[in-house]
Amino acid sequence: MSFSASTVRPGAVLADVLPASSAGRARVRDTVLVLGGAALTGVAAQIAVPVPGSPVPVTGQTFAALLVGASLGARRGLLSMALYAVAGVAGMPWFSEGASGAAMPSFGYILGMLLAATVVGALARRGGDRGMLRTAGTMAAGMAVTYAVGVPYLAVAADLTAGEAIADGLVPFLVGDALKAALAMGALPAAWKLVGDKS
Repeated sequence: MSFSASTVRPGAVLADVLPASSAGRARVRDTVLVLGGAALTGVAAQIAVPVPGSPVPVTGQTFAALLVGASLGARRGLLSMALYAVAGVAGMPWFSEGASGAAMPSFGYILGMLLAATVVGALARRGGDRGMLRTAGTMAAGMAVTYAVGVPYLAVAADLTAGEAIADGLVPFLVGDALKAALAMGALPAAWKLVGDKS
C-alpha cells in the first residue's frame, strides 16, 4: 500500500498515516498499535546477550521501545510502554530473557523506556525521524533518557557506586547503541519515503 504525500500532514508520526475514517475506528487503530508496540518490545527483549560482570544484558528491548515511540508518537508510545511494564510486573514473562516482576536490578531501564518513548515520540512529531541526522539525534536523546533512569536505579538496586553503575550499566552498551541508532537512521527515514513524505 502506498500513500500520497498529501496524506502526510505536518506533525504526523508514521502511525498517523494509517487510515481511520471515523473517531471509533481511530480508537480501534490506536488500541491495536499500543498493543502491538508492547508485544514488539516483549519479543525484542528476548534477543538478549549477557554482558560479563554486568547484571544487565544487551537486548533488543530498548531499540524496540524507541522505534515504538518514534512510530506511534508520545501518547501512544507512552501507553504502549506502560502496558509493557505493567503486564511484565503483573507476571507476563516478556522482560529480557523471559523475566517478569519488578525485583530485578535492570527494572530502572524499563521505567526509563516509558519516558524515552514519550520523548522520542514528541521529537518525531517535530520531524525528528525524517532524516538520518535528525533520527540519530532523536535516538540519542531517547537512549540518554533511558540511561538517566536506568543507571541510578541499578546503582541503588545492586548497591553499586556511581562509577560502578556507569561501568556496568552504561559503558558496555555504547557500541550496541551506536549500531541501533544506525539501524534507526536507515529504517525511519526510509519508511517516510515509502509513504510519500519528502521532508
